[in-house]
Amino acid sequence: MDDYKFRIEFLQEAKNFLDQLDEKARDKIIYNIWKARSTNDKELFKKLQGEIWEFRTKFNKTYYRLFAFWDKTDKSDTVVISTHGLIKKTDKIPKSEIERAEKSREKYLNDKNKK
Repeated sequence: MDDYKFRIEFLQEAKNFLDQLDEKARDKIIYNIWKARSTNDKELFKKLQGEIWEFRTKFNKTYYRLFAFWDKTDKSDTVVISTHGLIKKTDKIPKSEIERAEKSREKYLNDKNKK
């Protein structure tokens, strides 16, 4: 695990998004996420706005995005939480998707703090 900068967890919406994709697209996305864990490539993983980041994969002329945020509450275990995904033909991200990811982040952190 020393080679990786973070661990990845998928919320249910992100899992559902991946499950609905065809196998080749899903495999490419997972490969890029694992690659992003050990490299600093802004084409694969970049900050969008505030605390929201995205995993990006282009496959067959289609952009697949998985929104995410960092959970650094445990100093020994840095985790990136993927909230949900979407398929885009263009490079522009709808503001509503960033807001949706931010709401998921707030809910996740509130639920975690209650434990």
